Amino acid sequence: MSVFLDLPEERVLLRTEHFFVIEDGFPVAPGHLLVISNRLCPDWFSLTPEEQGALPAVLDLAKAWIEKHHTPAPDGYNVGMNCGEAAGQTVMHFHCHLIPRTHGDTSRPRGGVRGVIPSKQSY
Repeated sequence: MSVFLDLPEERVLLRTEHFFVIEDGFPVAPGHLLVISNRLCPDWFSLTPEEQGALPAVLDLAKAWIEKHHTPAPDGYNVGMNCGEAAGQTVMHFHCHLIPRTHGDTSRPRGGVRGVIPSKQSY
């Protein structure tokens, strides 16, 4: 079972053939969204090739939603997914984070997602 499959439909911002999009329940920035597979599967590597191929278009739709509903528009984005417990995944149902970023939201943005291992972020 997946907590994502029990969400009320009013939380769904948009839906496609393979994915739906919601606001993250624990956002790290205003506008932080999750792109979630309609089909229960654990991670990116469990998606079908068709589902994997459809993800970029859904990320574009989610980005457009953020830019319509959050002003000013973000200066950048982090796109990320955690695959497996060792990578920090806590809900074993595929989801991809789309995190809006703005200049100055952190004192040292260099390295971006490398910050999951803090000693490796700066290089």
